[in-house]
Amino acid sequence: MLETIVNGGVMMLPLILLSFIAWAVVLDRAWAFYRHGKIDHNALRTDVRESLADGDVEEAEELCAETPGPVSAVLLAGLHAYRKLDPAKRTPETIQVVVGNAMEDHTERALSAISKRFYVLATVGNVAPLLGMTGTVTGMIVSFKALAGAAGLDSALVGAGIAEALITTAAGLIIAIAAVVPYNFFRSLADKIELEVDEAAAELLDYLKTAPGGPEPSHAHAA
Repeated sequence: MLETIVNGGVMMLPLILLSFIAWAVVLDRAWAFYRHGKIDHNALRTDVRESLADGDVEEAEELCAETPGPVSAVLLAGLHAYRKLDPAKRTPETIQVVVGNAMEDHTERALSAISKRFYVLATVGNVAPLLGMTGTVTGMIVSFKALAGAAGLDSALVGAGIAEALITTAAGLIIAIAAVVPYNFFRSLADKIELEVDEAAAELLDYLKTAPGGPEPSHAHAA
């Protein structure tokens, strides 16, 4: 393996660096999605509804604050905006505008925690093949220089340049694949989480608009 890397020439150094960066991001995002998958968001939404049905907005906020992830963060933003509303002005139209806008504004920020560093994988997927092609060009230059400088055809000298060209090309493609495949997989997971956030936000908004009179703030906050 080490001999293959050495034969790949100087362009193998940035390619190896890109591979380390890509795998560090892959492991980081894999761990983030794993932790998100362990959260029972259905139970959270049920508990929030029950707290609101009891008129305890503060308890619903605490449930969201204690639960990590974008779903709970967006619900918390909506509940916080709802609690700040004047009870006399909690008409369905006002709730739609104030609470809906609060959750919509917070959604992008909450989802950015899930999709952060995706751009690194996308960059590696684009740059690695270009570096591999650069190594191909430099390898062919080495081969032509060997042909020009040799009195006759020296297969060893020519072969070294061709090996450099092929190794860097293969390395660039392998690294790009190792970055693009996880990127697409993580992107699909992020899209599912975004849909989950939208569903939870819509459910909370519908509940707050249709609840008779709307849940009242807890005495702790009312005071």
